[in-house]
Formats: sequence, C-alpha cells, structure tokens
Amino acid sequence: MSAEPIEGFTDDPSVFEGMLSVRAVIDAFQSGKSDRRVIRVYFDRERAEKKEKDLKYLREKHKELNFALELTDRGFLDGLCRGTTHGGIAAECTERNYSGEFDGDFMSGGFFVLLDGIEDPYNFGYSLRSLMAAGVTGLVLPPRNWLSAAGTVCRSSAGASELMDIRVADPLEAVRFFKSRGIRIVCSSIKRSVSVYDAVLKTPLLLVIGGEKRGISASVLELADDIVRLDYGSRFRCSLSSASASAVLAFEIARQNNFFR
Repeated sequence: MSAEPIEGFTDDPSVFEGMLSVRAVIDAFQSGKSDRRVIRVYFDRERAEKKEKDLKYLREKHKELNFALELTDRGFLDGLCRGTTHGGIAAECTERNYSGEFDGDFMSGGFFVLLDGIEDPYNFGYSLRSLMAAGVTGLVLPPRNWLSAAGTVCRSSAGASELMDIRVADPLEAVRFFKSRGIRIVCSSIKRSVSVYDAVLKTPLLLVIGGEKRGISASVLELADDIVRLDYGSRFRCSLSSASASAVLAFEIARQNNFFR
C-alpha cells in the first residue's frame, strides 16, 4: 500500500534532499525496514573535496547497491530540489510500499502511536522525529497521510520517516485491533481527561494523537481506556502543535517505562 496524496501540496516524493535523507533511505533499505531503493544520486562536483567523506560513502554504496552516481552542478540541484538547502546532494528513489497488516514483527514492540489529522508535512515530520527519539516501536497512519510528500517528510523528520516501522490502516479499525489484543488505548484529548503526569502509562499501549484542528474522532475516543491532556503553565488557550504534543506525550511515556536506563 502506498500513501494517498494530499491535495494542495506540490512535491516530488521520489526526490530526497541532503546527505541525512539519502543515508536514511539507504540504511532503511539495507536493514529491511523499507523497500524504497535509491535509483540515482546527484552530487555537486564543486563540493567533492569539501565533502570527501560523503562522496566516498556514496561511491561505496553505489557499487554495493547498484545505483547511479552522477557529479553535477549547483544549478541542476537547485532545479531538482524544493529549496537550496540540499547541501549539494540529492537522490531519486523508488516509491515505498506500506503494509496494512499488524504482523508479528510489528507487534513485538510495546510502544505504538497512531498519528492522525496533522495539517502539514513539516509538522508531521517533526512529530515523527520526536516519536522515534522517544523510543516508539511502531507507527500507525491513516491512508491519507503526508508520506506522499516523502522527500520533504524525510528531511523534516531527520530520516525518522524512513527508519520507523510504519503501518497504514483505517484508524478505527486499527484501534479495534489493538484493543482486541489487550493493548491499552490512550488518547490525547480534553473531555473526561486526566493530566498525562497523573496517568499510569505502562507499555504495551497505543497512543493516539490527533491534529490541532480536527483532533481525534468520537468513534476512536469511545474506545479509549485512558484520555490524557497536557496541562499548561500559563493561561494559554491555544493547542500545541502536533509535533510539540507528540514530544511531550511520548517522552513522558518513555520516562514512566524507564527507556532512558
């Protein structure tokens, strides 16, 4: 299954910008986490000496994985990429396929997150970066998600979008599946909630995080075992970004489960 494109955002999902993104695609493919392959890497010839280590790595992988490696100029890269922060490196890659099955490998972890309703690819990418850093073992996304802007998301997530174990499924069906397996469902919302710092959040659990505008659907909230909120230190009436909320919630769960020891 591939990600459904979201209207209103123009991006070439096959182009990955910067060494961090290209390395993430290679690492994810070689570790078996992704079937996305690098087809061709473009390298700014004027940076070959300054980025000798990066070029050496890419030459090794070019031989090992049989992708094309071309030296080019800055103007070509600027035209290929969305911006000018590619650092002289970009890659054309294949599409990645995402399973909708919650198989044994995926379920062997204990900290799962369902992320739904995030409004832009950068916020989405920042959320994935925080979730991976906190120790999330599996990510569930709805079919309509920002992975259709794969290159942008990879860059904003610092490679997390390629390296995480991801499944794509209907949110309600996914929640029902996890609940049927005895896994606790924890939703982030306001009504009938307790502070995340007062809740007992031992894994295994599925944390459900919605976007700032739409939040979590009523049908999913009805299945929650716990509803948690983020209390503020001031009289601020607006929602946090999904990226900020993801970081606070995920790291509190990591703290309660001693992930840092």
